Amino acid sequence: MAYVNNIRMFLRVYELGSMSAAARDQRTSPAVASSRIAELERHLGVRLFNRTTRALHPTEHGKLFYEGACKIVEAIEDAEAKVMLATQSPRGTLFAAAPLGVGRRFIAPLVPQFKKLYPDIDVRLRLSDRVIDVTGEGLDLAFQLGPLQDSDLKVRVIADCPRVLCAAPDYIARRGMPETGDDLIEQDHDCLNLRFPGAREFQWTLQTDNGQRRFEITGPFESDDGDVLTGWALDGAGIVMKPIFEVADHLAAGALVPVAVKNPPLPVPLVCLSPSRRLRDPKVQLFAEFMVKNCRDKLAELHASYRPEPGQAG
Repeated sequence: MAYVNNIRMFLRVYELGSMSAAARDQRTSPAVASSRIAELERHLGVRLFNRTTRALHPTEHGKLFYEGACKIVEAIEDAEAKVMLATQSPRGTLFAAAPLGVGRRFIAPLVPQFKKLYPDIDVRLRLSDRVIDVTGEGLDLAFQLGPLQDSDLKVRVIADCPRVLCAAPDYIARRGMPETGDDLIEQDHDCLNLRFPGAREFQWTLQTDNGQRRFEITGPFESDDGDVLTGWALDGAGIVMKPIFEVADHLAAGALVPVAVKNPPLPVPLVCLSPSRRLRDPKVQLFAEFMVKNCRDKLAELHASYRPEPGQAG
């Protein structure tokens, strides 16, 4: 088994181009990753990587070994998956990530239910509104709320989530009610911005009579936590763009009201992402199917229950 683990480590180092990234992916330390590669090189009698202080590149021997190593690991993983499915006893630890709003409202509450169905599967869930590197961070799967990027990840669309621009009645009383995207700019409204490294939300794309249009928004506050923005909006600090599922209760209670309803935001897709190799693992398949179905059902129920007044966004 040690030899197989060494091969697995080699594959991740080769694919990620980094000893530290491969170590994170395999839930171990860079020192252990380095020792496994060194042990594999001693066994084969060749150098698999050329190392410099800044980069790591496979040698010609490494490139040759990679092709065969992929087939070895795929065969082992397929055999393990068949045994687990045949015995109906999937087990192991699963690593997943989700945005804060999605994770707190949907994924996290469903984890204990999943655990009851599959007691031998442990779940490690990370919540963050930043952009997640699914492969680089060694995740089995991740939930994403936002436009899809070109990648080699397997994608399952859960739902298109309608969004709304909204603010507290106190803010509207002080600053006036913007009816269009142009009003946001011309009336210099305070827009609450989700901002973190790699974010691009200084622009809001809204629907107009002439199609989609980007509006350059500004405001005094920004945060990397979407729930913080909701809290600021409730306190009357400005206008926020949110998926309806995150603010439906506040809208129903009148604590927030839709604004710029003539130019509503575009819906945002909620998707489940996973590296292709991970999806051969029964525990990952089961978790993905369980979460996709239950999230889809809960979102459909919530969106059906939200009935905006005539003329409001929804």
